[in-house]
Amino acid sequence: METADQTVPHVLKRLAHLLGTQLIDRRLEIPQQFGSGYCIGFVFNEHLRMLISNYELNEDVLVQNPDVDKAKRMIFFKFQNIFSRAETSSTHKYTIPSVLIGTSRINTDDVIAIHTNSATINIEVDADYLNGLFIASQESSVLKGLLQNKRPLLFEQIMYPSLQKIVDEIISEPANETFKLFFLRIKAEELICRLLMELENRDEKQLHALNIYDIQAVYRVKQQILEHLETPPVIKELALGAHMSPTKLKRLFRQIFGDSIFSYYQEFRMQEAALLLSAEKLSVSAVGYRMGFTNLSHFSRIFKAHIGMNPKHYALNGPK
Repeated sequence: METADQTVPHVLKRLAHLLGTQLIDRRLEIPQQFGSGYCIGFVFNEHLRMLISNYELNEDVLVQNPDVDKAKRMIFFKFQNIFSRAETSSTHKYTIPSVLIGTSRINTDDVIAIHTNSATINIEVDADYLNGLFIASQESSVLKGLLQNKRPLLFEQIMYPSLQKIVDEIISEPANETFKLFFLRIKAEELICRLLMELENRDEKQLHALNIYDIQAVYRVKQQILEHLETPPVIKELALGAHMSPTKLKRLFRQIFGDSIFSYYQEFRMQEAALLLSAEKLSVSAVGYRMGFTNLSHFSRIFKAHIGMNPKHYALNGPK
């Protein structure tokens, strides 16, 4: 039986109904016959809602989503790979904590696929409500395009420690029931504010509307880069595989990730090198050669530029 609590997202109520279970304190425990884990949702007000999902299902479930209001211009923030999971430790470079930020024109499906594996926090906020919370920058085309919410736009931001700290506070739910909604709304808005501050720093002058095919192609390029960190990317080859011109690929990649293809590659290449030095205890030369460097002095310079110390010092002392 569905709860009448107006602070619970309708999609969560429908999922509980489909799985033949009930919500307790806005929380859905996945029944054992369907999988494991939980979903918990919050409707803070008519403009802001959040869904925390950390589960594994035996098979995908389709849920009709009554929360979609096409009259509203919602902006979504999808935090992914933000839960600590032992089983992901061996595939660290494919599960980078990040947040997707997009306009409602990319997120207006009436049917949500509740996928078999989910470790996400989804926050949706009304663009008009958000516009009323601060003085919108007229100089940032990224921020302006997002808040206007007139075109399909998507951005990805890598999670840094201060953002992850807020996420951890949301997951641990330290507040009691009296303050829970108030506390979590403040934390959700703090995350949104910090992310908008990051987006404002991006220097894109012109934004291009996206379609699902372009987004999928750019993400295939991203995956290819991460799977071959030992090999510098060749733009022409990546563009050929993405079925778009090199100019378009470079433009859309920078728009989504806020960085050029090579800079993005180099950053994760050095993060991988740092992990090999600290976690796997490989020698500096072994790591340099594994990452595709033939000149160890060059490797040391690039490593220091990205990590803040030379690889030998990092291997001895670990991260700052």
